[in-house]
Amino acid sequence: MNDLNWDFYRTFLTVLRTGSLSAAARDLGLTQPTVGRHIDTLEQAVGYQLFTRSQQGLLPTEPALALQPYAETLAATTAAMQRVAAGEYGKVKGTVRISASDVIGCEVLPPILAALQDEHPGLAIELSLSDAVEDLLRREADIAVRMTNPAQDALIARHIGQIPLGFHAHRRYLERYGEPQEAEELAHHRLIGFDRKTAFIRATAARIRADLPAFPDLENIRWAFRTDSNLAQLAAIRSGAGIGICQTGIARRDPELVRVLPGVFELSLDTWVAMHENLKNAPRWRVTFDALVKGLLDYVRAA
Repeated sequence: MNDLNWDFYRTFLTVLRTGSLSAAARDLGLTQPTVGRHIDTLEQAVGYQLFTRSQQGLLPTEPALALQPYAETLAATTAAMQRVAAGEYGKVKGTVRISASDVIGCEVLPPILAALQDEHPGLAIELSLSDAVEDLLRREADIAVRMTNPAQDALIARHIGQIPLGFHAHRRYLERYGEPQEAEELAHHRLIGFDRKTAFIRATAARIRADLPAFPDLENIRWAFRTDSNLAQLAAIRSGAGIGICQTGIARRDPELVRVLPGVFELSLDTWVAMHENLKNAPRWRVTFDALVKGLLDYVRAA
């Protein structure tokens, strides 16, 4: 297996993701026979069949699932090496990959990153939007904006502080249905919330039960509008679909969004910026890290 080209593992991961040779070929810009040869070569090298055919497409075998995390690590390492090679050491030039939640990435970071690139035109930004914590130690991202304290020893982190959250609704919704004055009145309104009880939702619900006992239990609310996308929840609030939770700093930018039950419902997200300590002396990563810290600190102060 030592002589196998990285392209074979990339093809393997793409077939895993797409479930067919033809779809993988389209994604990779290869022909279907070439994709098939890559899989055949990899199967010969490992000594096991990696996929079986079914009505649903190609299904991974147990050896394929065992191989997957190692191929993903190789993909992350290869991508990190390419980012390093693309820049010139000593200059603020090259690619920086940033991981952030969808709301932070879409609503907060763009002006920060635009100003950074105005100052450093040779800097390229890759923005990975996900609520999953990407692994900085494996270099799946260079810098991460996280809502949890990074605990790994090999990381350097800057605590940004608490990003405040609150119930908000569009002025049009409140004009039609009235503005609740007490927590109990929320039961008579259309509420916008999550579709699945993730670990974050369960932890948030526990905080509210402990700190705000008068509020409805988040885990038992009958949401009128359900989606696990925080961006979709924000869009629903802006559309007048109901009352939902969003960052107060984002809501303040829109005069049509009204804070509901201010001073009664108070929640916050503890926020950090982190990167691997090996990157702290490389100019493009250091400059980007500092810009994110400053921009997010300004955002928290304004909120």
